[in-house]
Amino acid sequence: MIVLVFFFLFACYLLLPLYCSNPSTKMAKRKKDDEYRTFQDEWTEEFAFVERAGSAVCLICNDKIASMKRSNVKRHFDTRHATFASKYPAGDSRKKACQELLSRVQATQQHLRVWTRQGDYNSASFAGSLAIVRNGKPFTDGEYAKTFMLDVANELFDDLPNKDKIIKRIQDMPLSARTVHDRTVMMATQVEETQVKDINAAPFFSLALDESTDVSHLSQFSVIARYAAGDTLREESLAVLPIKGSTRGEDLFKSFMEFAREKNLPMDKLLSVCTDGAPCMVGKNKGFVALLREHESRPILSFHCILHQEALCAQMCDGQLGEVMSLVVRVINFIVARALNDRQFKTLLDEVGNNYHGLLLHSNVRWLSRGKVLSRFAACLNEIRTFLEMKGIEHPELAETEWLLKFYYLVDMTEHLNQLNVKMQGIGNTVLSLQHAVFAFENKLELFIMDLETGRLLHFEKVRQFKDACTASEPTKNFDLKQLAGFTSSLLQSFKARFGEFREHTRLFKFITHPNECSLNADDLNQLIIQTWNRVSIAVLTMFGSTYSCEQSFSHLKNIKSNLRSRLTDESLNACMKLNLTNLEMLVLRSF
Repeated sequence: MIVLVFFFLFACYLLLPLYCSNPSTKMAKRKKDDEYRTFQDEWTEEFAFVERAGSAVCLICNDKIASMKRSNVKRHFDTRHATFASKYPAGDSRKKACQELLSRVQATQQHLRVWTRQGDYNSASFAGSLAIVRNGKPFTDGEYAKTFMLDVANELFDDLPNKDKIIKRIQDMPLSARTVHDRTVMMATQVEETQVKDINAAPFFSLALDESTDVSHLSQFSVIARYAAGDTLREESLAVLPIKGSTRGEDLFKSFMEFAREKNLPMDKLLSVCTDGAPCMVGKNKGFVALLREHESRPILSFHCILHQEALCAQMCDGQLGEVMSLVVRVINFIVARALNDRQFKTLLDEVGNNYHGLLLHSNVRWLSRGKVLSRFAACLNEIRTFLEMKGIEHPELAETEWLLKFYYLVDMTEHLNQLNVKMQGIGNTVLSLQHAVFAFENKLELFIMDLETGRLLHFEKVRQFKDACTASEPTKNFDLKQLAGFTSSLLQSFKARFGEFREHTRLFKFITHPNECSLNADDLNQLIIQTWNRVSIAVLTMFGSTYSCEQSFSHLKNIKSNLRSRLTDESLNACMKLNLTNLEMLVLRSF
């Protein structure tokens, strides 16, 4: 008996491969599996499931089951809806209950189709949602806005014969938190599709990139693109990518490339990248730009934000000027950072009729902070001296001529630097305009040096007023203006040592504005203008010279994801950011 069993098992072992390799057997098994994984109509009456978009959907809880297997559907029904199963046992009672559920769902879908064809309500809902998002308000404010409109309409349209119709339309307009959220995501998706479509149709596009941290300490990577859409140069926020781990160059590059592949961005059209100059961006081997060039196997232009470079030049905190600024900050902190001192100083300003009501705190992060702080300090200098004397604090430098001369020089020079910074801020500034602004300021600095050396002080109003006041009381007083000219000369050298990428491509930029001055012979030049001027001009105009757009996006980010909305999801945040930064508002509303 044992021998027979052994031979039977051995025969099965030998014949099993032949059975498995039989095509008809495999086909039969595959056919059986396909039938087994196909939605069966009896599941509707037995388990309250219907087929929708390739998935089995429960009529009771609306959950989806992607794998259409009877065992999965039955398990869901038995575990999640045991009460329904006991209330309606298998048979006619359950069949009737499931048919009622199906009829109810179909009626709801039909009502939704009818509602969406009513353009007034639908477009109004989208317009309301867009207004809520654009003002940085939470999605839950939709219901408040609706209540507000009803209260106002009830009084505003009281004398109109169709008041009831107006009230009814407002009442029927959906603005729940879920509706506002869904509308926001839909509009952002539409904007994103349009952006990607336009970029694929454009001959070139450039990027401005920067990274910052939000209120929940999550790193956010801002990606801004500039491209030509027909005759219009567009500057659009493509995404704000959350970086949930480290923020090395490799991490930023990986996150961006995943986004680019998902959205099918034409990376072969990428012309230039502008960053803030951080090591993770411009590192020689592992920086974002280096990894991008290596991945694309071609040269890609890289620019260090011209605003950041100008801010570095504008610090002017070395040596003696640094000591002046340090004393100003110490005095301001003594007054403003202490509540009692701040109140008493404000009272003093009110008593003497000063135009200002307090001092400003200094922040190195803010581009314009230094100039504004110094200007306010100069306007309140007499009151500051009086207040410090009342408090018994001695700072004899505040009355020394040499210190005051440097102080007023710093006030005037930071004012000129702030004017340059403001001129370079704003959306849409091209690399040409930014380069011209910086190079023109370098010429101004040379003029300022001559102005100080001659003692005319035509461009240093505060220094001239201080000098005139001192001369009036002491005509023989000498002023060391050559030292101030030396400070200006050092600032000029600082400017000339920076902006290397902009100087390197000066000839390219000059070709756009003055093609006739390029060092080519006449025949070659004419041919070049005819064939390439249009294309090169578009390429240069797409280049970013600063990351101002990224800084602006972070301002919106701070407003949207605040302490009260710190749990906003990545999808919702990205949608809100896109609608806040896009210029495609009319397109968004027309699409719905």
